[in-house]
Amino acid sequence: MYCRNCGEQFVTDQAAVCLKCGTKKGYGVNFCPVCGASTSQGGAICMQCGASLEIDPNVIPDAKSKIVAGLLGIFLGCFGAHNFYLGFTQKAVIQLICTIVGFVLSCIGIGVFIVLGIEIWGLVEGIMVLTGSINKDARGIPLKD
Repeated sequence: MYCRNCGEQFVTDQAAVCLKCGTKKGYGVNFCPVCGASTSQGGAICMQCGASLEIDPNVIPDAKSKIVAGLLGIFLGCFGAHNFYLGFTQKAVIQLICTIVGFVLSCIGIGVFIVLGIEIWGLVEGIMVLTGSINKDARGIPLKD
């Protein structure tokens, strides 16, 4: 068994973390867990040994919930709550800053349109999460149902 993050072989199959990089077992997308070969991002199978590279969200205890992320996007999307939850902090901060600027500019009228636009953005992303169009968090781990 190999670390999916750095490709180092685990000392035993019962190891919980990689001794080289400290990554939890099952995390990462850079190397095949069966043969340790380098993989392409988003590949479904290892070109070296043919092993499946899909990550089972039920094996990883801290996989994010699709329902929680979707509802956060629908109800608190203008604040970027769903993106903070999924680990997309840069996008979440942009949504939050735009919403704050929109609230400040609401006194002259244009801010209402900014906030409305950001809310629509969050609503659309929330629906995309619930329908499966967005199905991985920022670490590349699939969302669990």
